[in-house]
Amino acid sequence: MVVIITMVLSAGSKVAAQDEIVFRGRVFKWVNPFPENIDLPPGVHHKTFFSPSMKHDVGYGIYLPPGYSSSTTISKRYPVVYYLHGGRPGSEARSIELTKFIHEAIVNGDIPPAIYVYVNGGILSHYNYAEYESMGEDSFIKELIPHVDANFRTITNRNGRALQGFSQGGRGTTRIMFKYPELFISAAPGGPGYAVEKLIFENDGVEFDTRSEEPLRFDFGKGNDAFTLAKSYSQSPGPKLRIAIWIGTKGFNYDATLEYMDYLETLDIPYQSFVAPGVGHNPFTLYEKIGIGLMNFHAEAFKQAE
Repeated sequence: MVVIITMVLSAGSKVAAQDEIVFRGRVFKWVNPFPENIDLPPGVHHKTFFSPSMKHDVGYGIYLPPGYSSSTTISKRYPVVYYLHGGRPGSEARSIELTKFIHEAIVNGDIPPAIYVYVNGGILSHYNYAEYESMGEDSFIKELIPHVDANFRTITNRNGRALQGFSQGGRGTTRIMFKYPELFISAAPGGPGYAVEKLIFENDGVEFDTRSEEPLRFDFGKGNDAFTLAKSYSQSPGPKLRIAIWIGTKGFNYDATLEYMDYLETLDIPYQSFVAPGVGHNPFTLYEKIGIGLMNFHAEAFKQAE
């Protein structure tokens, strides 16, 4: 019999590998099958992998493009875009309905076929936090990517691998892309919470977002923020990314994103921007306006890297 343990987390809590916990009033699980009442295109699958670092299964969603299983393309390998969801705590199901836009674009010939993978970011969404035993960054970078490469016909190097995310996932995308540019050819943070990243930068790695009614304190370590990591990347002789930032002008992170883009320019870090006038903080509405451009941004990076 499986016993589901529920725990309310606060700063300073120690978390074991429960099946279920509650973080700030939201249920979190490492494995989240897709709801039966959502309409997903063909090729979308829910999968799990075993995390050696955390000693339990972690869920992910994967979209396999039309023709992936065809006998005529059985040796063909595909590029992969990893998508980091917004919000906390994490769930691989949160943004899976974006596959509708991707499938339609591929079927219509607007973009070349690609695999899309939807990541469960953990309790703090895409960041490592040992105090909660939630290693969102490590489980993605060190475990999920090798698992996907081993089990699906991917292009198993940076020339066929891209990163994208929205809101909290936009923050995660920014940190990860600047930490691991050797793993990705392109990256596209969307609607990112750069105001919070600036607070972390100014507070030596500590996140304490006073915009929240009951802010919690998380120490990610000095230098682990979008500003410090961008500067380190700009000074490194290592591989460089193609970067795109996407946002709506009515999104609550818009002004901070403009400020961050100015910061990238001071570091001579080139980027593209996809700005949707009149659109708020909603990845689905943004995809209706600029999704084709975003998808082709990655496709062009894959093509140029061939």
